[in-house]
Amino acid sequence: MTPAAPQPTTHRVVIVGAGFGGLECAHRLKGAPVSITLVDRRNHHLFQPLLYQVATASLATSEIAWPIRYLLRDRPEVTTLFATVNGVDAQNKRVLLDDGDALPYDTLVLATGARHAYFGHDEWEPFAPGLKTLEDATTLRRRILVAFERAERETDEERRAALLTFVIVGAGPTGVELAGTIAELARDTLPPDFRNIDTHKARVVLIEAGPRVLAGFADDLSAYAQRSLEGLGVEVILGQAVTECSADGVVYGGQRLQSRTLIWAAGVRASPAAEWLGASADRAGRLQVLSDLTVPGHPDIFAIGDTVVVADPEGKPVPGIAPAAKQQGRHVAASVKARLAGQVPAPFHYRHAGSLAQIGKRKAVIDFGAIKLRGTIAWWIWGIAHIYFLIGLRNRLSVAISWLWIHARDQRAARLITQGSSKVAR
Repeated sequence: MTPAAPQPTTHRVVIVGAGFGGLECAHRLKGAPVSITLVDRRNHHLFQPLLYQVATASLATSEIAWPIRYLLRDRPEVTTLFATVNGVDAQNKRVLLDDGDALPYDTLVLATGARHAYFGHDEWEPFAPGLKTLEDATTLRRRILVAFERAERETDEERRAALLTFVIVGAGPTGVELAGTIAELARDTLPPDFRNIDTHKARVVLIEAGPRVLAGFADDLSAYAQRSLEGLGVEVILGQAVTECSADGVVYGGQRLQSRTLIWAAGVRASPAAEWLGASADRAGRLQVLSDLTVPGHPDIFAIGDTVVVADPEGKPVPGIAPAAKQQGRHVAASVKARLAGQVPAPFHYRHAGSLAQIGKRKAVIDFGAIKLRGTIAWWIWGIAHIYFLIGLRNRLSVAISWLWIHARDQRAARLITQGSSKVAR
């Protein structure tokens, strides 16, 4: 007679994704009678709100990313796996890995994030990369810096102009922050470094299909952001959708703009988590979850962050920002603890803490609802808030010193071209 398989002595929680939501869930489960397996295809947790500062040579990669194992080194109940998930066997409660292995779970938390959305034109991605990972950031930094280097050597005026034209598609926070920082890089940081080109003549063009920049902010803050960008020399084009991206530039509103550096900041698409489960999703591929953040028909599977679409108390979609993901991670951890204690978990209730966006090294906008701030004061609050949420004293001090140096001397220390730069910016 074959002996029965031993039953697990603790509740097995598998968390897929070590972003803000997944990591917050793991932290909040500390002390619960669970064993946790945290799976991510990268070995680091990324502070994504400052990713654009790596792309624009303001910060180094090590200042905004930390090894996952380091962050959880004092948690013996947590096992970290460097692996890629390619499916979920919900019937047998297993997470499927790309090497053929499978992880059994009692509770599954999908915090798998999102990637860029090209609205049916994925062929544009090689020409207009987006910004979601450290690899994306270093790729963009390389393209931006190489464009200036190639322009320094270029003798043909038309080709030089194309090299010194930087196009950002999408005027949400990421697009606005990129546009403002690239303009300052060209206007304030680089001029003394070049002899054959005037970097002041670089064009930074921000193209938005909608009627205004920062559509998620109040009208007056949006208008202020646009004026501030234009004051930095950014060309803001509104109400025009991009219809073509290529190695030579973009087409918008029937016009062609020659550019060798395109950046995509116009939309995101969720991970294939909905496809793994055969579950309902919106047009962006985000899982449609219940009020407790569980997947319909799968009470043992939670989904959080950019992976899902869920309504706030006013019936609007919860924004895909770090504070929202952290709140959802805390809710899931509380729900798991409640279930283990024989209690019924409460529905998720989102509390919006406010929206922030930097425009330049001395300007920002902040929308706290009843309180709205702009200008230098908003920039200082923006900086303090971001430094506060960084992990570790060393990183907080390093970023603070980098920003103060940029503020005082207009110098960005991370202007390193790496990873095969000779093949970029023809």
